[in-house]
Amino acid sequence: MGANMSGHESPHASLPKGHSPNQILEFQSKDQWKAHFEVSKETNKLLVIDFTATWCGPCKSMEPAIKEFVAKYTEVEFIKIDVDKFKEIAKEFGIEAMPTFILVKKGKEVDRLVGAKKDDLQKKIEKHRI
Repeated sequence: MGANMSGHESPHASLPKGHSPNQILEFQSKDQWKAHFEVSKETNKLLVIDFTATWCGPCKSMEPAIKEFVAKYTEVEFIKIDVDKFKEIAKEFGIEAMPTFILVKKGKEVDRLVGAKKDDLQKKIEKHRI
């Protein structure tokens, strides 16, 4: 991880320590999130950002589906943001209910889904993943 021979940052330079592909990313600080988001703008990778809360029942009901999608869509990056821990990030994205899934490519929102709707989320991932 880190810089490569060309002097450009590795696409994984901002990943949380101990992260490997096919996991759900969780950040420990807003700065870590911002650094990762900036690097992701340079790629064509789809980010699925799951805005959630520990007390949210519908969020918990989506966890098995998210794990299934992580295994199935290996080219997609799944990120979990706890709205209580990262209120500023939730505010920046206009989060008003949980779960909210925001699909982002090159730093721009391409789609959004509010609610625990597994089939709808899968359709949106299919639509934007390539």
